[in-house]
Amino acid sequence: MNTLLNVIWLIFAGFWLALGYVVAGVICCVLIVTIPFGIASFRIAGYALWPFGRTVVDKPTAGAFSTIGNVIWFLVAGIWLAISHVLTSIPLFLSIIGIPLGIANLKMIPVSLLPLGKDIVPTSRGYAR
Repeated sequence: MNTLLNVIWLIFAGFWLALGYVVAGVICCVLIVTIPFGIASFRIAGYALWPFGRTVVDKPTAGAFSTIGNVIWFLVAGIWLAISHVLTSIPLFLSIIGIPLGIANLKMIPVSLLPLGKDIVPTSRGYAR
């Protein structure tokens, strides 16, 4: 079932959302100081491309620098990526088959707002919420 949902997701929402994260990652990597943001953005792009069967968990080693970085990320890129998730979820909710995809899209908003100090892991590892 995860594979079917991922394929439908890829066609209707995943490609465009992942493209947004890749653009944010490239911009962050061009500005040398923000390379950690770029790496986080690329990690989330992979999650936005194929989200079903994976989940986001907190890194136990995340510290104060992650918090400071998340504040900067929120102001510079996070809010715009979260808006893209909301705008992408609206047409998904309008169809019956898209409702699970719209819900998954809204579940990505927290990681798009505060990506540092998070890990994306398979749900088969027992990390599911």
